[in-house]
Amino acid sequence: MSEDKLTYPGGSKSRINKAGARVRTGEANNEDLLVIETWRAAHRPVLNTFQAILRNRTRGTKIAVAQRHKRRNTIFGKLFRLPKMELSRMDDIAGCRLIFPSCEELYNFRKTFHSARFKHKRRNETDKYDYIKSPKNTGYRGIHDIYEYDVNSHAGNHLRGLYVEIQYRTNIQHAWATAVEVIGFITESQPKFQEGDNRYQHAMALASEVLARAHENKRGPLSELTDKELVSSFIELDKSLSLMNMLRGLNAADKDVKSNRNTILLFSKSGDLQIKTYRDATEALRELFELEKSFPEHDIVLVRADSSEEVKFAYKNYFSDARDFITLMENGLQKLSGKKILKTKKLIGLEG
Repeated sequence: MSEDKLTYPGGSKSRINKAGARVRTGEANNEDLLVIETWRAAHRPVLNTFQAILRNRTRGTKIAVAQRHKRRNTIFGKLFRLPKMELSRMDDIAGCRLIFPSCEELYNFRKTFHSARFKHKRRNETDKYDYIKSPKNTGYRGIHDIYEYDVNSHAGNHLRGLYVEIQYRTNIQHAWATAVEVIGFITESQPKFQEGDNRYQHAMALASEVLARAHENKRGPLSELTDKELVSSFIELDKSLSLMNMLRGLNAADKDVKSNRNTILLFSKSGDLQIKTYRDATEALRELFELEKSFPEHDIVLVRADSSEEVKFAYKNYFSDARDFITLMENGLQKLSGKKILKTKKLIGLEG
């Protein structure tokens, strides 16, 4: 039996691809959207399986683990940005994130995990998505692995072939990625997707280089710059953007995120954050889909972690919290320049 004829959430893979193509052309009807939602919801047990595997392997360590279901608007946005992508091949609908104290611990864990004994297949070569060794030009650093779900049980047979993405980041890399997300919330620009004012994109690429050199003894996307050129370029650009002061001015939301719960975070265009928690995962997923229909302009995400601290750490961008990034940048600029960074209301300068 061909892969396309296998029982598959939402129908066949060709049906899912057809629904995705109609979204791209603006012709999707209710049936197409239902196909996509059915397929998307089916990733939940796959996500739970990998989350349990990873939590078991990180127990007793300082590695943070969280999971997330890709947002509908993000899926549609990716379809528009990548016109040749087939929806059934989108491999990051379900995602687990691991955050490590250091690059050494990250690589050691990943190497061990690659030798794990289970049927789920890793679909990528070891270095294919290693953006620590080869940072993206946006400044993104981290590593991704794509696994294909595979089980022997009859009950899980219809889920075979679904993908889950595992993201590996250090605390430093996570702080940078968080700041990029926050910038996307509070400005008209999206440096993550290279959209909007390209000064933000360049500033964050410079910031990535600062953090890589100063804190991890590595190189980022702008390795050709000397330390002096790197520091002066960032500070000069920050003068025109007031980026650091903008991030400092944010007050991190202190919300009640209950532990061991399924949590929906709703971030409105006005900047307000609303949090809903659910004991039952199915109820939470159903509510997620309803909220996405009711508030298409909101950024809505369903997450789960073992404690409120883990949720806030792994998804701190939703709490407008860039404090780690600010501290790391101030220390990094000082380390690379040998000079103290001044905090002023309008810009950052250097004091000899």
